Amino acid sequence: MTTPRPGRQVRGSSTGRPLMAALDLFGRRWNLRIVWELRHGPVGFRALQQRCDNMSSSVLRQRLTELLDAHLVAQQPDATYSLTELGHSAHRALRPLARWSDQWASAMTEDGTA
Repeated sequence: MTTPRPGRQVRGSSTGRPLMAALDLFGRRWNLRIVWELRHGPVGFRALQQRCDNMSSSVLRQRLTELLDAHLVAQQPDATYSLTELGHSAHRALRPLARWSDQWASAMTEDGTA
């Protein structure tokens, strides 16, 4: 599977609109989690794997390759991974969704459906 890119056909869209490409990229299992786990700074492969509930190393490598190709993650000379400025921008864009999800969880708990 190739890395989604604006201007190219992606899952769910033949237009390649930037939003659709971003939704395809972030809709792939673990990609959002990796961005979230890298938000505080560089992390080595094994530590990142542990932070991501010990996902398989082959899946982590594949997801890191996609995020590297999308310019959201960079590999440092010491072999750690970190967010690029674009990756930090993605994280900042996700923070409102994280706040909303907390409100949603509270509402569901109050309703007794959580």
